[in-house]
Amino acid sequence: MDYALELKDIRKVFPGVVANDGISLSVRKGEVFAIVGENGAGKTTLMNIIYGLYTPDAGEVKIFNKEIKHNTPKKAIEMGVGMVHQHFMLIPKFTVTENIVLGNEFVKNGILFDKEKSKAEVKKISEMYGLNVDPGELVGNLPVGIQQRVEILKVLFRGAEILILDEPTAVLTPQETKELFVTINALKAKGKTVIFISHKLKEVLEISDRITVLKGGKVMGTKNKEDTSESDLARLMVGRDVIFELPKVEANPKEIILEVSNLVIFNDKGIPSVKNVSFKLRSGEILGIAGVEGNGQKELVEAITGLRPIKSGKVKIRGKEIEKFNPWIFRNAGIAHIPEDRRVMGLVLPFTVSYNLFLGRQNENIFSNKGFLNLKGISQFADQKIEEFDIRPRDRNLTVDSLSGGNQQKVVVAREVSYDPDVLVASQPTRGLDVGATEFVQKKLIEQRDEGKAVLLISLELEEIMNVSDRIAVLYNGEIVGELNAKEATEEELGLLMLGVKDMRKEVAK
Repeated sequence: MDYALELKDIRKVFPGVVANDGISLSVRKGEVFAIVGENGAGKTTLMNIIYGLYTPDAGEVKIFNKEIKHNTPKKAIEMGVGMVHQHFMLIPKFTVTENIVLGNEFVKNGILFDKEKSKAEVKKISEMYGLNVDPGELVGNLPVGIQQRVEILKVLFRGAEILILDEPTAVLTPQETKELFVTINALKAKGKTVIFISHKLKEVLEISDRITVLKGGKVMGTKNKEDTSESDLARLMVGRDVIFELPKVEANPKEIILEVSNLVIFNDKGIPSVKNVSFKLRSGEILGIAGVEGNGQKELVEAITGLRPIKSGKVKIRGKEIEKFNPWIFRNAGIAHIPEDRRVMGLVLPFTVSYNLFLGRQNENIFSNKGFLNLKGISQFADQKIEEFDIRPRDRNLTVDSLSGGNQQKVVVAREVSYDPDVLVASQPTRGLDVGATEFVQKKLIEQRDEGKAVLLISLELEEIMNVSDRIAVLYNGEIVGELNAKEATEEELGLLMLGVKDMRKEVAK
């Protein structure tokens, strides 16, 4: 068998954590090979070893039948390995061409950057692989899906034969994901080998040829995609059966808790991004806001959590209008917020788990006494929430940046739910989470509904919106173009509304 990559007994240990524990696998030339596992299973560590960012404590790495010792990124690139990281490594103020050729620039007269030759080469490669990108456009002006194309072109420009895509769909919309899969199939058709790192099982089964499952740093099995299923892979990943369609009782909505009327909100460029949006949210129900990213969701969430002022319109909580847009005012009015970016907005990464769990409540008697922190109260509260929300490792003194993404999100959810809010605003609450953590978070949202809370769910994942919500409102170009009962909604109808092809307001008018 002709292999592009072979790993044998790879072991990597960090202080207190065995990230890779005797991992062996082989990747064939010209295949799409997926590696799946929960957050913290060792996927990214393994890829960083292949790419030369980490040195294994033991084991052997072979690239195209040649053993690589003392690997570095430079050596890996020379051997034909390219890596597209989950968080893009691009310079927003540079053009597409400048980002792609950075470090390998074409020059003329010995010292001058040959801009035209560089642009021509970028255009040639992009056309060869169907990755149409404007070479002269500033990267900062491009949507996320196109920025990812630039990252792929960067590694192809350097001659990559093996492309490692680390969680490539984590920040993409469903439409952008489909475009990425077209690209992957084009790369495969050109003889490239693609290593696809993910925890989204449906996508893995769609795009890959073979799948290896990691758990706790070990290989749990390798499957041909035609010989396995979502449930089989999930069982290997999590160690138990995972419920893909969450059971929930019929909603019993009661009084109106949150009322938004004719809301107009400007984005950071001073352009209206939310236009005359109105909706009502009752206790005991989940209202899902669906839409392609960039259609006003971010600004809407920021407005109804006090992070962004409104241009016009009204926000009422329990019939009382909020006049000052300040997070403390909204918090005190009964709104809790799970932000879309847990690392930037939801957590203080250098702080411990216990400190992150009581943030915002430091003036309450349980956590402070005459201006001094009550360390005993904080510790007891943290231990209780760590147990209740299954936060791992079960050590309140760990800094939160040492936790996996799923456990970081559990810290955020635990803190926001502990406020006992009237309204829980959950923005992309399962973004970047594995199937086990996703199931856990979604169950918590439904539990909040069943306890009589009003839950506003904003998600790019249609499957999540349909499974968790009771009602679904679709946001397109800053406007709500339709509202459906979740039981009656179909992916096709929601997709047409999300793309602006269908507008239920016009149908009602007719």
